[in-house]
Amino acid sequence: MGKITVETCHIEGLKIITPTVFGDARGYFMETYNYNDFKEAGIDQVFVQDNQSASKKGVLRGLHFQINFPQDKLVRVVRGEVYDVAVDLREGSPTFGQWYGVLLSEENKKQFFIPKNFAHGFLVLSDYAEFAYKCTDFYHPNDEGGLLWSDPDIGVEWPISEGMELTLSEKDTKWPGIKNFKK
Repeated sequence: MGKITVETCHIEGLKIITPTVFGDARGYFMETYNYNDFKEAGIDQVFVQDNQSASKKGVLRGLHFQINFPQDKLVRVVRGEVYDVAVDLREGSPTFGQWYGVLLSEENKKQFFIPKNFAHGFLVLSDYAEFAYKCTDFYHPNDEGGLLWSDPDIGVEWPISEGMELTLSEKDTKWPGIKNFKK
């Protein structure tokens, strides 16, 4: 392997991937995805769609999931900095309803692997951020689900700095809490 390092956390399946960065006076080079390296690290998925979004500071997107067509996701920040969160929604999981968060930035170049049946969201901490992610299934517009980003039963500790104005989509302010979770 050698081209990536993989960290795990208390929620089985979530992985933080740090690529090896080769830098010199010209800049840097890194592989953001190599099927063989990821397979060796236990991430043996076929990604079928890449997405990218741009957001300003204070934008909070999430917590989203897909109902009938769940997706594994490999997320990273191309520019800026975000706090990225995954919530375990796997039936029967000993960590159901628990969350994990990681700082992703253009500086640390970390990626976050989020398996199927997790809710996902992020908060933009820098003035501007570009967020890129790979998915193992195609987007189905009528298959969106979500949980309220501020649900006290989940208790995500978002790093909202003093004076930060949050910007959310209308639907992200209306999702139910995890007590009303129905897949």
